[in-house]
Amino acid sequence: QVQLVESGGGLVQAGDSLRLSCVASGRTRYFMGWFRQAPGKDREFVAVISWSGDSTNYADSVKGRFTISRDNAKNKVYLQMNSLKPEDTAIYYCAASKRVIYTRAPDEYDYWGQGTQVTVSS
Repeated sequence: QVQLVESGGGLVQAGDSLRLSCVASGRTRYFMGWFRQAPGKDREFVAVISWSGDSTNYADSVKGRFTISRDNAKNKVYLQMNSLKPEDTAIYYCAASKRVIYTRAPDEYDYWGQGTQVTVSS
């Protein structure tokens, strides 16, 4: 069993930065992903990182602005978000996938955190 707890969300202005953190307990040798869900919209993929950290993948909407990283010694995954836009406003979720290759599909992730709210004002 894996438990995930996100932190770091908040209210910022357009152009600002935030760093989200996700701490994992239990077995953590999984692909780790970040997803987000805005009101009235489906949950969408943001970024994923392999266990070793040498493989990452991003949604086109965040590529070049967001960076996913992990510190396995601390069982943490991070999402550095720069140049934030109002359309980035959402609840951000950390998730773990047991698959052997990375995936962008939410239903292929086995464990989820409770989410952290990010609000970007214009």
